Amino acid sequence: MPPAFASTHSSLETISNLSREIQTAPAKQNALRTAAIVFVCLLVTYGAAALGTLFPPDGWYAGLQRPPLAPPNWIFGPVWTTLYGLMAVAAALVWIKVACQSARLPLGLYALQLALNTVWTALFFGLHRPDLALVDIVVLWLAIIATMAAFARHSRVAAMLLAPYLAWVSFATYLNAGFWWLNR
Repeated sequence: MPPAFASTHSSLETISNLSREIQTAPAKQNALRTAAIVFVCLLVTYGAAALGTLFPPDGWYAGLQRPPLAPPNWIFGPVWTTLYGLMAVAAALVWIKVACQSARLPLGLYALQLALNTVWTALFFGLHRPDLALVDIVVLWLAIIATMAAFARHSRVAAMLLAPYLAWVSFATYLNAGFWWLNR
């Protein structure tokens, strides 16, 4: 190859390599952004779950009359661990998909239901107030529905990931009402 063509070929190769690097840079940035968002959602969601461990079931709870269909206590850990994981992934999907301004309402509702979930544990197990916990869980149930509706506008998958959570909180509302009624 003549020197002039070799130089041109080398320049074209350099430009091609540079072009490839520029094209892959956003993909790398998107991958880092996605990983960071998923990490933050997992941290916040499981952080809220960790706050619930400050109020473990105690002798008061063990002495309560249990409503029919109340599951054994060991089931709650695996169920909530799974639900919190699904919740975090759902929030991450919405955050990844939409711009920060558009994410305010759905992620604000997500934060609200997460706070209500955390407060429920303090009311029921910490303060031994199933009556107040029942009010909280009904508001939580409504907040989950609102969150699902807001998520569905951006990601149907994210909304559906919250369906098991809604089902469990529906069952937990029955249990909470039963504990309150049987032990008032």
